Amino acid sequence: MLNSNTSSQRHSETLLLWLLRGLALISGAILLLILFFLIWEAIPLLQQVGLSRFFTDASWHPASNEFNLAPMLAGTLLLTVASVLIATPLGILSAVFCHYYAPPAIAQPYRRLIELLAGIPSVVYGFWGLVVLVPLINRIHPPGPSLLAGTLILTLIILPTIALVADASLASVPPEYVKGAAALGLGRWAMIRGVVLPAARSGLITGAILETGRAIGETMAVLMVCGNVVQVPHSLFDPVRTLTANIALEMAYAVDNHRAALFVSGLVLMGLIALLVAIAEVLNRGQYD
Repeated sequence: MLNSNTSSQRHSETLLLWLLRGLALISGAILLLILFFLIWEAIPLLQQVGLSRFFTDASWHPASNEFNLAPMLAGTLLLTVASVLIATPLGILSAVFCHYYAPPAIAQPYRRLIELLAGIPSVVYGFWGLVVLVPLINRIHPPGPSLLAGTLILTLIILPTIALVADASLASVPPEYVKGAAALGLGRWAMIRGVVLPAARSGLITGAILETGRAIGETMAVLMVCGNVVQVPHSLFDPVRTLTANIALEMAYAVDNHRAALFVSGLVLMGLIALLVAIAEVLNRGQYD
């Protein structure tokens, strides 16, 4: 009877293993198909004008064969970096508050509130930014739709992601570490800074990568509050256009080379995400070496 149960369990585990391998294979194949599709659509224009034209042309006017993506790439990177720099410490401190400072009666509702924020569609954040935040910024420094408005809205959108991942990472720290630190007489903050955060480093890096990926790919909210002017911003109050907003705005009427140039924009975004994953891999490898 025991041998029969053991054999059945091994059979189930083998089936589960092959099911997971199959799903992983399908996921990888879908990613490769998307990449192949982007390259297939972009390659005729890349062969015709070359990659350098997308960063050295005078401006972005595809109808006049000018394809400069640099201002939109700059807008995308500035928005992403600024929002990640604000959201990451706030998210980690939020998780620290939940785990080590908040009473259980407050920590649990607070955690549910963060989960609720994570579930709100980004277009709602964008709509709020358009009717509340943009007019407020306009009073301080016109025109209102700007890099600053996009940064603040994007921070709100990605903050729940890093907060929830950091919360899960802190929860996975072995309690023996905390007890050992307490036995050494470390104070609460010294224990968090010297023991808990280093032990949760891998999860925190993963959370930062996830929020960065979401910030790079966010479209609707930044399209609504950033002004969508193709230029390199010189101040926080200048309007900007991101690569994702550019695709969303122009894909509906783009044809021929213009359409292919938008697929090149998609390839640039894929390159940014690939770079992000590579950085995460290097950082996490350092964690385990």
